[in-house]
Amino acid sequence: MFDRLKEAGLAEEINVEDYYKRYGPMVMRRCRRLLRDEELAQDAMQDTFVNLLKKKSQLKHRGPSSLLYRIATNVCLNKIRSMKRRPEDTDSALLARIASLEEPESPSIARLILIKLFGREPASTGTIAVLHLVDGLTLEQTAREVGFSVSGVRRRIRQLRVKLALMEGDAS
Repeated sequence: MFDRLKEAGLAEEINVEDYYKRYGPMVMRRCRRLLRDEELAQDAMQDTFVNLLKKKSQLKHRGPSSLLYRIATNVCLNKIRSMKRRPEDTDSALLARIASLEEPESPSIARLILIKLFGREPASTGTIAVLHLVDGLTLEQTAREVGFSVSGVRRRIRQLRVKLALMEGDAS
């Protein structure tokens, strides 16, 4: 069907190279903000465009910045989850980075807290938290973006806050 639409001039195939040139800086900023690590952010940016390349035949040329923003968010959250599942891969590097920092309250500590907080949560919970709490989207905008009801989004955020409060209580 896409081929017929394309022949009729009604569908335009996604040009990944063009998207990379145009939206690459936006994707990189997103990855840096979520991962707070330059090397991980570069990997996440590349993974975002690899995902786009793999799925380009299934996607429509509509709202590319929103699409890439969401793919980048999910890639970053998956990386955070992966670090939780395979701590042996990152422990030595993370310990070396923490030891080399002047302030122990660096972004590395924040990243560890996020890994613990989101480690066993569904991917959608992380997406909801980032969209609402980091990006500042309203509950309605967040719900529309992830395909949930407003009450579902509110419940997930409430559960995260409770979990964070429990984590803070354990730390005291």
